[in-house]
Amino acid sequence: MTGNTGLGVETIRYYEKSGFLPAPDRLPSGYRVYGTAAARQVRFLQEAQALGFKLSEIAELMALTDDPDADCAAVNARAKEKIVEIDDKITRLTKMRESLDRLATYCPADDQPLSACSIINHLYGVEAEND
Repeated sequence: MTGNTGLGVETIRYYEKSGFLPAPDRLPSGYRVYGTAAARQVRFLQEAQALGFKLSEIAELMALTDDPDADCAAVNARAKEKIVEIDDKITRLTKMRESLDRLATYCPADDQPLSACSIINHLYGVEAEND
C-alpha cells in the first residue's frame, strides 16, 4: 500500500497501531496485505489531514461514519469549527509575518556587529546600541 499512497511503512504501521486501520491479512512471507477498505481509510486520513484536521479530529469524523444516527450537519459543524481555527491561525501567522518583516526592515543586514541587529536585540528584549 505504501507505493500507492506515498506514505512510508512506519506511517502505515502507526495508523494500524492507532486503530485507524484494521490489522491486515498477511502473506506466508509475513508481508501485510491491505484491501480496498484500508486504502479508502488511508485516503480519508490523508485528505482530512490535508484539510487541517488533527488525528483526534479525524477519529471523530471516522466514528461519525459508523454512527447510523449521524448526519451531514454533524460533519458540517466540525468543518466550520476547523474553519474558525484556521482563520485564527492565519491571523496569528499574519501578525508574526508583519512583526518579522518590520524587524528585517530595520536590521542593517550588513557586517555590523550583532549588537546592531534589530532582530537579535528584539529576541533578547534589548534596544539596539547607538554608536
